[in-house]
Amino acid sequence: MGMTSKQRAYLKSLASNVTPAFQIGKSSLTPEMVTAVDEALEKRELIKLSVLKNCFDEPKELAETLAERTRSQVVHVIGKKIVLYRPAKKNPKIQLPQP
Repeated sequence: MGMTSKQRAYLKSLASNVTPAFQIGKSSLTPEMVTAVDEALEKRELIKLSVLKNCFDEPKELAETLAERTRSQVVHVIGKKIVLYRPAKKNPKIQLPQP
């Protein structure tokens, strides 16, 4: 389920106003963190995460791993910020532009 550049751009614009819901620190991705992100995606669909300076993992790798474990999509990774998207199973709120 790929995303078009138009859809990605739309999600990026929505995410620009979102404050990070989670911070990934030195313990990196714990199972609790993955569960919390999964639940947040179900509620919000679009979430932003911050990777703190004391985390030694690369933000791009963290984004890919999180996306895989939560069955979501990486919208983008800029610096230490990660944006993930997954439509809600019940009542999706975000309407993506049609390709």
